[in-house]
Amino acid sequence: MLYRLDKLIGMSISATNGDVGKIKDVYFDDQYWAVRYLVVDTGGWLADRKVLISPFTIAHIDRDRRVVSLRLTKEQIENSPSIDTQMPVSRQHEVDLGEYYGYPEYWSGLMLWGSAPFPMIPVDDVVPSKVSAGNAVADGDPHLQSIKEVSGYHLQASDDSIGHLEDFLIEDDSWAVRYLVVDTRDWWPGKHVVIPPQWIKTLSWSEKTVSVDVTRDTVKSAPEYNSEIDFSRIYEESLYQHYERTRYWG
Repeated sequence: MLYRLDKLIGMSISATNGDVGKIKDVYFDDQYWAVRYLVVDTGGWLADRKVLISPFTIAHIDRDRRVVSLRLTKEQIENSPSIDTQMPVSRQHEVDLGEYYGYPEYWSGLMLWGSAPFPMIPVDDVVPSKVSAGNAVADGDPHLQSIKEVSGYHLQASDDSIGHLEDFLIEDDSWAVRYLVVDTRDWWPGKHVVIPPQWIKTLSWSEKTVSVDVTRDTVKSAPEYNSEIDFSRIYEESLYQHYERTRYWG
């Protein structure tokens, strides 16, 4: 199932023994295109401290109640390594978190989550990271991006402007980013389209521009995306047929 990433913002986070806070941002990586962390504001509980929560530690998401339940206790979260979310998240910080919580490194392996396509390994059953802190990169991970930062970025087709980046559609089991949601109101009022990240030609976070390998006319005649209608496989079939591209699901 696919759902909009911005729907996570504002959801409550619940540990096994109480409320933790609310999701304020989401970090994804633009190399493998997957959500890696939820940025959670703990409010007055931890003096407004923000913590990073990995999908590895998520037990269940209740979208009707807007609650994300974790496999963690409040004490585990309180004692977790402190991270300054105002600064780029370094690989060092990611290693520290993985070693503390005991989940594997998503960047070590050939699959989306290292050795698996899903972050479904129970925290208590995994082997803690063996990478030492001394081997970790201290600088910010250049592939981790904030959805709040990239929302509104300019989308450029191969021949002209398309619109701006409004949101992402992600899979609920793998946390993979499957589509960029593009608002074309600058040149076609009211229409939204979706474009897979694999069709991106260049990214310029400094210039706030995303260039995709499709023409403007092709986008204009593409099946329209409607957030009020369930995103079905039938719609995806029509989308890939229109663009004459290979489907990601085989």
